[in-house]
Amino acid sequence: MAVFNGMIFSYSLGFKTSISVIIPGENNARKSDMPVLYLLHGLSDDHHNWLYQTSITRYAEQHNIIVVMPEVQRSFYADMEHGPKYFTYVAQELPQIMETLFGLTHKRKTTFVAGLSMGGYGAMKCALTRPEFYGKIASFSGALDAEAHRHDSLMPDFYLPFGNEMKPENDLCSLCERLPKKNRPDIFITCGTEDFLYQDNVNFRRKLEEQSIPYTYEEWPGTHEWGFWDVSVQKALDFFQEVSL
Repeated sequence: MAVFNGMIFSYSLGFKTSISVIIPGENNARKSDMPVLYLLHGLSDDHHNWLYQTSITRYAEQHNIIVVMPEVQRSFYADMEHGPKYFTYVAQELPQIMETLFGLTHKRKTTFVAGLSMGGYGAMKCALTRPEFYGKIASFSGALDAEAHRHDSLMPDFYLPFGNEMKPENDLCSLCERLPKKNRPDIFITCGTEDFLYQDNVNFRRKLEEQSIPYTYEEWPGTHEWGFWDVSVQKALDFFQEVSL
């Protein structure tokens, strides 16, 4: 196994940014044959947190999956109204960089995206915007109703990513309505029943059902914390390895 922590230059952002990458197996293994997971951090986190707060390195080795963990600050994975283009970086440029640096080959059925809280929103946005690229999505305690938090006191700088209005390309409900009926990504969602974002997840599941978009959902007692997300990412890795019918 190899774990890379370093800096890469992004043309989309216009500056160097941090990243962590887990590559399981021996150094001479064929990385082009391995599945790839883009694992996204939350609002108060950075690209290191998945490494330090969970056993993701061990899980990656067990599942023989490459895990890419980018840094996006508090951008909500948006092409920010008042800041850099983080969505373009994560959803379009970063996969190209990973192919160049590490020899990855992205195949839709083995390319996944997942995240917690803000990263759950980011994962959904990536896959609903680019369903031809990501085969499966997972959201853990996701901030899936971003519009509801535009005036939340917990996020006083919320206007920076989205500006004064929520544009359709940033609204998950609008993206669900525009999602093609063919080649829809498989969706996996978890949320603790005591999580402050529980209602976000209830509302988003209703939207999926209104649009007849299939999904898998699991909930159990839990709050917005790493113990819950450590269990969630293990469940997601099992979900990713299930053969789609």
